[in-house]
Amino acid sequence: MQAWVVALALGLGLLVGVAMAATAVWAARRGERARQIAAQEVPQGLEAVLGVLGSPAILVNSSNLVLAQSPSADVTGIVGERVHPMILELIDEVRASGEPIARELDLPGAARRDAVRHLSVTVACIGVRFVLVVAEDRTETVRLDAVRRDFIANVSHELKTPIGAVSLLAEALESAAEDPEQVRRFAERLAAEGQRLAGLTQDIIELSRVQGGEPFGEPELVELDAVLAAAIEQNHVGAEARGVDLVRGGPRGLAVWGHQPTLVVAVHNLILNAVQHSPDHARVGIGVAVRDEVVELSVSDHGPGIPLGEQDRIFERFFRSDPARSRQTGGTGLGLSIVKHAIAGHGGEVTVWSQPGKGATFTIRLPLAHPAAAATERA
Repeated sequence: MQAWVVALALGLGLLVGVAMAATAVWAARRGERARQIAAQEVPQGLEAVLGVLGSPAILVNSSNLVLAQSPSADVTGIVGERVHPMILELIDEVRASGEPIARELDLPGAARRDAVRHLSVTVACIGVRFVLVVAEDRTETVRLDAVRRDFIANVSHELKTPIGAVSLLAEALESAAEDPEQVRRFAERLAAEGQRLAGLTQDIIELSRVQGGEPFGEPELVELDAVLAAAIEQNHVGAEARGVDLVRGGPRGLAVWGHQPTLVVAVHNLILNAVQHSPDHARVGIGVAVRDEVVELSVSDHGPGIPLGEQDRIFERFFRSDPARSRQTGGTGLGLSIVKHAIAGHGGEVTVWSQPGKGATFTIRLPLAHPAAAATERA
């Protein structure tokens, strides 16, 4: 009796083991089949196309799971941990209508929380189960359009004042034809407004040139001594008229690669800015130093300084820290912007240090040309 029970137990155990083994095999085959189906979900070749596509793009299935995406999809914000809700709305709309749609969207960028990406998004069905989303990042285009609109508006505003003044002074001259003293006074003011208009026009032309992104020509070895001498000479008369001394210090014989006329314009604008913001009989320092194969050219004044909250904006077009003073000095508000773009075009940078009441120092940093190259070029 006991032998029979033992045999029965062994038989049942064997059957359970066989059943469990069969279940495990069936589950494994089912899992493999599921993986094969999942692997076949993405239409043949589409994943490879998305992998090399420059535009942001994603492919989602019927559950809105991302099956494939282009490398830039994360950066633009259309997909992160999940598909962006605004993109999901477009996907649902396409599924409901069956027709592709194209929309302009503003999405918060993934890299910075305060950034906004301007995207032109196209969504279309691929077969009956998939939806393809392709976006064109128009952020830079939108930014440039805004810059152009602002520039045109600012230029129109800035031109309106001297043009209006010229018109009024011309009328005043006509009515004062019998008064030589009035004619002389109005003529002087007319000439000043004409110079202001000519200066603004020249600065607009110069800014357009240095901001255009076009190279300044074939780089040449430029001696900084020549650049400084030309820029100081251009400001000599204006500085002398107010008793401002232009003092140059630092090593000589240094050189950089670039375009000499553009560098002269940049340094001239910094010196002019320093002279305009200095009190009479003050001193403007122009210093040169070398640190880690970089030339540092600094222009310092003893003027009223620049408030900390305005130092980030000082290089913007038409920005004036003190509009009233700019009107008195004839500043156009474009000089520092020209400096910024001219130096950036040479692979350098310009920075400012200032404290209210303690003046300001603007520093240009440019890669130093190798001394051996300078010697060879001069030879």
